[in-house]
Amino acid sequence: MMFGYIFGIVFLFLILWLGNGVRRIGSVSIGETIRERDGSALLLIDLQSVFWDRGPYSDALKESAASAILDEVEAARAQNHPVIAVRQEWSIPSTKTVARLTMKGQAIVGSEGTEIAEQFSSLPDHVMVKRVQDAFETGELDALLERLGVGKLRLAGLDLNYCVHKTALAAKNRGYDVIVVKDGTLSAAPTEAAEKRMLSAGVVFS
Repeated sequence: MMFGYIFGIVFLFLILWLGNGVRRIGSVSIGETIRERDGSALLLIDLQSVFWDRGPYSDALKESAASAILDEVEAARAQNHPVIAVRQEWSIPSTKTVARLTMKGQAIVGSEGTEIAEQFSSLPDHVMVKRVQDAFETGELDALLERLGVGKLRLAGLDLNYCVHKTALAAKNRGYDVIVVKDGTLSAAPTEAAEKRMLSAGVVFS
């Protein structure tokens, strides 16, 4: 009887712990509202080998998105706007476990393929690591954008339904002007719901 009681408590704890990991992965941070800033930056999201080279995206879609991304980088360079890449590394214990159980262990900190994919590796001026879908979660991106005087963001990368979506919403929560370059994104599933939520928050698509 006592063993069954203890087992039940442990099982409930594990379920709640994993549930918290799932919640943390998909949550959107609020952050502090930024002061007026005139600068712009291009934010490249999760263009990592594990996702770009081994993800569920067709070669044709990747070729089209890569072309749009390179055009965005060229435009940013011409205007002296910084190019910032953020890459995923699951490092929180609960999110690492969720990644092992539901994501084939992809992008866990220290695992193979978390580096920026070769064709994009030379593009960014800055590279940041994020722990969840929202690139603002740790506060490090906030600090970098403040230092660079950035108030306007153009987003490209993957996946539009997840990390692009949540990062765009977190940026809007802080008062950034946000444009998602749709041709420079990829998604493994229909994006209507994510796009509707972003549009409702004031995100602009180009």
